Amino acid sequence: MKSWGEALWRSASANFSRVGRLRRALLLLAAAACTAAAVLYWRQQTDDSAHRPLHSMFAGVEPQWSWICRNDRCERLLASETNVLQSLPTCNMLCASTQLWPQPTGPVSLATAAIRVRSSGLSLQVLASPSRDVTEHLNDAFILMRDDLKTLEKSAAIENRRSDSATRDVLVRVTVNGTGDPRMRQDTDESYKLALRPAGKSLVVDITAHSFCGARHGFETLSQLIWLDPYAGSLLILEAATIDDGPKFRYRGLLLDTARNYFPVSDILRTIDAMGASKMNTFHWHVSDSQSFPLRLQSAPQLAQHGAYGPGAVYTTDDVRAIVRKARLRGIRVLIEVDAPAHVGRAWTWGPGAGLGHLAHCVELEPWSTYCGEPPCGQLNPRNPHVYSLLERIYAEIIQLTGVDDIFHLGGDEVSERCWAQHFNDTDPMELWFEFTRRAMLALEKANGGKAPDLTFLWSSRLTHTPYLERLDKKRYGVQVWGSSRWPESRAVLDAGYRSVLSHVDAWYLDCGFGSWRDSSDGHCGPYRSWQQIYEHRPWIEEIPSVATGVEPWRVEGGAACQWTEQLGSGGLDARVWPRTAALAERLWSDRVEGATADVYLRLDTQRSRLLAKGIHAAPLWPRWCSHNPHACL
Repeated sequence: MKSWGEALWRSASANFSRVGRLRRALLLLAAAACTAAAVLYWRQQTDDSAHRPLHSMFAGVEPQWSWICRNDRCERLLASETNVLQSLPTCNMLCASTQLWPQPTGPVSLATAAIRVRSSGLSLQVLASPSRDVTEHLNDAFILMRDDLKTLEKSAAIENRRSDSATRDVLVRVTVNGTGDPRMRQDTDESYKLALRPAGKSLVVDITAHSFCGARHGFETLSQLIWLDPYAGSLLILEAATIDDGPKFRYRGLLLDTARNYFPVSDILRTIDAMGASKMNTFHWHVSDSQSFPLRLQSAPQLAQHGAYGPGAVYTTDDVRAIVRKARLRGIRVLIEVDAPAHVGRAWTWGPGAGLGHLAHCVELEPWSTYCGEPPCGQLNPRNPHVYSLLERIYAEIIQLTGVDDIFHLGGDEVSERCWAQHFNDTDPMELWFEFTRRAMLALEKANGGKAPDLTFLWSSRLTHTPYLERLDKKRYGVQVWGSSRWPESRAVLDAGYRSVLSHVDAWYLDCGFGSWRDSSDGHCGPYRSWQQIYEHRPWIEEIPSVATGVEPWRVEGGAACQWTEQLGSGGLDARVWPRTAALAERLWSDRVEGATADVYLRLDTQRSRLLAKGIHAAPLWPRWCSHNPHACL
C-alpha cells in the first residue's frame, strides 16, 4: 500500500507541475501580447501626436493645472477635473490668438495642431542669395536662432533625454532675391513671406525676402511658432502656417545712454537680443556726454583717457565690433552718437597740453544751473579749427567700426548761449551754433569719403525752432524730436516737412517717473510711461492733409524709445526697458488701430516669456495669476 500511494502521489505531482508550467507559459504569453499591444498603441498615438491632447504625451511630475480652449480663450482647470492635460503655453499657441509679436501686417493663417521637434532637427538650405555676404549672414543668423531653441531645451533638460522618434525634422529654405548688402540701410526692404507645411515625415519652411534683414525677421517669426511645452517635455511647432509681413515704419529704435552710468558689454548684447526678438532695427548708442566719455578710439585715445570713469568703464574698438556683429545678425544697425557741441566735459580738456588750444569752454563751471541742465557743464569751442579736425577723425572711425554710412547722428542739443556769449561776445550765440553745425557737417562729409550721409540727425532744440528751423537744409538734416507731442515746436518740425524720428518725452522716455536726483520734485519728465501709454501713442494720426493746410506732408521715419541713465545702473536695465520697448516695437512695425486690447495683453505676456527664456529679465505685466487667468484680469 505504501509503495502504491507513493507512486500515485508522484504521478499527481508531475501532473500539477506540468499544469503549473503551462499556466506560467500562458501568463508570459498574455503579458507579451499586452506589451506588444501597448507598444503598437503608443506608436499609433505618437504618429498622430499633432491631433490629440497633450496629456497622452505627458512626461514628468503630474502638474496641478490644465488649460482648455473654450470660446477662443484659455481657461484654467484643476488637472483632476479634466481628462485633457494641456500646458498654458500650448493652449495659448493653439487657441484663438496669433501669439506673434509684433503682429504681422499682412495675411496670417495658423494651424491649430502641434508637432514635436528638436533644435538639432532644424537645418537651413539657402536656395537663392544675391551675394556671399548675405549667404554667410543667413547661416550665422540661423545658428543664432537654433541656439535660442537649444537654450529652451536646456531649461527642460531635453538635450539629456533619449532620442524621440516622434519628433520631426524641419528644413528651412530661404530665398533672398534683392540687395546683396546684408546691412540694415535706409532703403532696406524688411518684408518677408513665410510658409510652413508638412512634407512627408518632415516639415518644410519657405522664407522669401528682398534682403538679409527681411529673411532674418522670417527666422524670428519662425522661432515664435516653436515653443517649449513643459508638460510634454519637448519643443512643439505649429503644423502649418502662412505669413505675409513687413513693417510700417523703417526706423524702429532704442536709445541707450552709457555715459551717465556705464553698462558692461554683456548688457548691451542682451539688449540687442531683445531688440531682435521684437524686430527693432536701430540701436542708438548715446556713448558720450558731459559726465564721461567711455569710448576708447584709436583716432583720439585722449578722450577716454581724460573722460572715462576708470579702466573698467571703457568700451574698446573690439567691444564695438562685437556689438556691431551681433546687432547685424539680428537685423539691427548701431548708430553711435558722440554728442556735440554741448554735453561735453573733462574728456575735452587736454587740448592746451597737446598744443591744440581750448577744445571746450565752461567745463565743470559753477553754478552749473546757469550753464547747463545738469552737472557737469561744458561745450565745444566753435572757433577752434582743431575741434573740427578731431571730429572728422572721430566720425571716420565710427563709420568704419559700425559700417553705417548712410545715416548719422550729430547730437546738437541744449547749447548754452550764455557760455558762448561769455567767450565770444562779438557774435550771436545762435549764429555760432549754425556755424558749428555747418562745419561739423563738412567734417562728417570728409569722414565719409566726401559724401554726406543720406540722413543726418540733429536733436530738436532751439536750432529747430522758428526762425532758425527754416534755415536748415531739409535735404541734409533730419530731426529727432524729443519734446512733448503737445508742444507747438515739436509739431512745427513735422509741418515743415523734415524727416523725423519721434521720441516724445510724454510717451517714449523710459527714464520718466522715477523722481529727480537733483531735488525732491517729480523730476524733469513727469510720471512713469506705462507700456499701455507707449503702445497707444500714435502721433502721426494728427497730420492734417497738406492740401487743406498748405504745409508739407509729414515725413515720419519712425520712432525710438530713449533710456537715459542718470538713475539707472546695470542691474536694473532689463526691467526698465522691457517689455515696454517691445510695446513700441509693435506700434512701429504694425501700427494697429486698436489700443491695448485683451489680445495685446496676452501676446505681450507671451513675448515677455520669450525674453525671459533668452536671459532678459523683463518686468512682469501683472501678477502671475493674471498670466494663468488672463481674461479674468481684463
